[in-house]
Amino acid sequence: MMNRRNMLKSSAALAGVAATLGTARSFAQDNADIYSGGAPWAELLGWRLGCQAYSFNRFSFQEAVQKNASMGLRYIEGYPGQRLTKDESAGLGPGLNRAQRLLAKTILADNGVKIVNFGVTGVGRDTFEFALDMGIETLCTEPAFDQLENLSKMADEYKVNIALHNHPKPSIYWDYKTVLEHIDGLSPRVGSCADTGHWLRSGINPLEAVKALKGRIISFHFKDLNQASNGHDVPWGTGVADVPAILAEIKAQQFKGVFAIEYEHNWDNSVPEISQCVKFFNEQAKKLA
Repeated sequence: MMNRRNMLKSSAALAGVAATLGTARSFAQDNADIYSGGAPWAELLGWRLGCQAYSFNRFSFQEAVQKNASMGLRYIEGYPGQRLTKDESAGLGPGLNRAQRLLAKTILADNGVKIVNFGVTGVGRDTFEFALDMGIETLCTEPAFDQLENLSKMADEYKVNIALHNHPKPSIYWDYKTVLEHIDGLSPRVGSCADTGHWLRSGINPLEAVKALKGRIISFHFKDLNQASNGHDVPWGTGVADVPAILAEIKAQQFKGVFAIEYEHNWDNSVPEISQCVKFFNEQAKKLA
């Protein structure tokens, strides 16, 4: 039950959110180098584009949502532990109390953004309960192999997806073949969180991996890098990933789902570069539609 202190704290926090209404719109209007048109052509293909909030890990969840919305994006993937606001230090995740969850939901609603994925995170029953409460569809995770059967059962029970993420070597899922081996026989709700940039860092061709995972990709952490080994993120279509070919393959597979932009470069001022990714993605989707 929410006590008086929590109610007052929540009310103050919500007032702070209300005071920032329009921030996302004004942010885009005040920065002419930011593309703010979203990805409507992608949505015609069943592709939902949004940022992985880790792209803005030097900022609060509120600021991440506002930056996301400033580019016309309506979806976001949250990451565990990001402080909710500048003034509310509680980190996004199942440990949030009722008032803090209400604050997170208000931030999302006020900016017209839906949280669809959450990760990369450890997963237990409390994480599934958090996902249900927040409307999260997919939990991105890197569990031990012996946890997969139980997670598969809970994914069906809660109707929340489990997407196995491939951090680079020595992550246990760095090789897509390992993902395929260990999801065999599990629920269709268990599949890959396909990170194209980390495949490049592990010496894997992302197009090859996407082809091999046909039908078992739940969501994407999409990236383009300036070079395959130890490369950093660059606007999509300007790096070595051959993004048009990857997107054409994804379209051919009739994939419907979330593309999370995880941009791990130029941390303090990444929105102009991320917005170039959004614009390129929408243009490529228009060609494929």
